[in-house]
Amino acid sequence: MNWTIFRRMASAVVIAGALSGVLLSGVQQLQVEKIILQAEQYEKAGEAAGHAHQHEVAASAAAAGAAPVAAAEHEHEHGHDGDEWEPADGAERTGYTVLANVSMAIGFALMLVAAIAVSGRQVSWRSGLLWGLAGYVVFFVAPSLGLPPEVPGTLAAPLHARQLWWVMTAGLTAGGLGAIVYARAWPWKLLGVLLLAVPHVIGAPQPEVHGGVAPEELARAFIHATAMANAVFWLALGGLTGFFYRKLA
Repeated sequence: MNWTIFRRMASAVVIAGALSGVLLSGVQQLQVEKIILQAEQYEKAGEAAGHAHQHEVAASAAAAGAAPVAAAEHEHEHGHDGDEWEPADGAERTGYTVLANVSMAIGFALMLVAAIAVSGRQVSWRSGLLWGLAGYVVFFVAPSLGLPPEVPGTLAAPLHARQLWWVMTAGLTAGGLGAIVYARAWPWKLLGVLLLAVPHVIGAPQPEVHGGVAPEELARAFIHATAMANAVFWLALGGLTGFFYRKLA
């Protein structure tokens, strides 16, 4: 591959990723952001109630003549959590969201272009939609079967365990779909089906207690809105990647 072809492929990645990331940000503003803001209000209310409870425990311990060391340390930890930086609501938060979405979309576009190049098949915006649909299944649908999108304040398993399961699920799903689509021998296709099932047989890590501070209706609405936003994003990313890959590369 010469430098000119590589530069054109990189241009297709950046353009398709940037446009798709901006589109995702717009859809999130219309469908997802308002749900997140509502859930954060419940989360902040729950934290305030927890802090009030800690003050009551400390006061009771002091009245009993005991040194409330554990309560004070716990309150100190929560105080540090509350001091963590986060972008202000409004333009600053929207700007960081767009930046994160565009960066993520460019990374996914790079994966799509690499997969298309390895496949050796011709691509257009129509076939790009199929690539985007595959990306949607690999990176959203399959992981969401075990770890559905969660609103702020939802109880969850340790982050490291969830990340490992997510990466395993995405990798095995990609390998399984590739075997089903490209393999000619049926044993390999059957292996692909088994790869799709493995992470769900193992099971996603779950918290000891399920629940959260946000109402269940809000959590369900978040799952539906996130699924729709990701579907729009992946179809747009696939179609745009196919279009610009064919046009530029």
